[in-house]
Amino acid sequence: MSKIGLKTIRESLLIRKTELARMANISPMTVARIEQGHSCRKKTKRKVTLALEHKISWEMKL
Repeated sequence: MSKIGLKTIRESLLIRKTELARMANISPMTVARIEQGHSCRKKTKRKVTLALEHKISWEMKL
C-alpha cells in the first residue's frame, strides 16, 4: 500500500483489522493480505484509503 505500511497506519489510528474492513467494505482477510504485502486491486486500495481518510478527518474534528 505504501512505504509506511497499512498495519502501521491502522495501528497508529487504533483501528482493528475488522473495523477497517467494515469501514472499507472489504473482508478482514483482504486487510490481512494487504498488510502482509500482497497486491490488491486499485478499487480495494481506493476503499481503504477513503476509509482511513474518513477516520483521520473524524479524529481531527474531536
